[in-house]
Amino acid sequence: MNYRPRLALTLGDPAGIGGEVILKALADREIGKKVDLTVVGNGDLLLKHYRHLQENVIIESLANPVNLSILDVNLDKNFNKDEIIIGVENGLSGAASFAYMEAAINHTLAGKFDGIVTGPIAKSAWKAAGYNYPGQTELLAEKAGVEKFGMLFVARSPHTNWTLRTLLVTTHIPLCQVPQVLTPELMTLKLDLLVECLERDFGIKNGKIGIAGLNPHSGEKGQLGREEADWLIAWLEEEKKKRFNITLTGLIPPDTMWVKPGQAWYGNSHIQSKIQNAADGYLALYHDQGLIPVKLMAFDRAVNTTIGLPFIRTSPDHGTAFDIAGKGIADATSMKAAIELAGELVLQRLKN
Repeated sequence: MNYRPRLALTLGDPAGIGGEVILKALADREIGKKVDLTVVGNGDLLLKHYRHLQENVIIESLANPVNLSILDVNLDKNFNKDEIIIGVENGLSGAASFAYMEAAINHTLAGKFDGIVTGPIAKSAWKAAGYNYPGQTELLAEKAGVEKFGMLFVARSPHTNWTLRTLLVTTHIPLCQVPQVLTPELMTLKLDLLVECLERDFGIKNGKIGIAGLNPHSGEKGQLGREEADWLIAWLEEEKKKRFNITLTGLIPPDTMWVKPGQAWYGNSHIQSKIQNAADGYLALYHDQGLIPVKLMAFDRAVNTTIGLPFIRTSPDHGTAFDIAGKGIADATSMKAAIELAGELVLQRLKN
């Protein structure tokens, strides 16, 4: 398809590394050939990042904001942009990043954009600004009016070109709450989302999905935790009966769940067989069970994708990194990957 997906790219927290990774990513001319990008934020704050980097560090390739398409977001009339200091988190930077998100969502729902790529925000800065959301995912779902949504992490291996897809059943909650939050209904909801996403966004029908156990050794028949024996195994058997066209593997002990993905990712020998042994998607039951291996394999290129929305949303899988903001050392690989993946997913949905 010759269509260039129209993407909103939010600046994220203007005191963090969002501005830097955007300017580095958009310096790659190949990015602009594939998608039609509009930065959603404040042009003068992005220019502030550009000038700071030009004056203080040596960077070979950096996009000039004057050459970019920018949707300037109106901030509160009392907002003093001079109080936004690169590397310093505060309520003002949180209020700005929240306003950018709202603007991007509103324009996307109105049909101006096909999808959103979000720059990193700080939840603590949002809270300081008076916005109590666990993260951008929950705001996106609320504004889009959806109740069924999930956090899918996607990364393409630079070694084998295999794609890792990991969906979290539970997200930003304390570990002690995970057994209480997990229910058959929640497991089914997330599995539904993953199956639909694989087909709708990646063109994978009759896929293979690996599902993790909760406890060490998946409970060891109740000796190391009762959740598997009490209901998880029975839940999975019912799902296998209902989804006879999909291969569901599990409950995989969490300590061995990531062996096959690791082999497919690095592919030291017999690459094709390693890839064939891996699943098309993985269902992890809690945050660190899924994200420790994702970040171990793909820290600089993983993309956070919100599934269940009426539009595409991706984000680099890293935070605001205030400690290195403005130093010119932020890695833009994940931002590039987020932009490229968003474009690919938009095109796949259009094909469908």
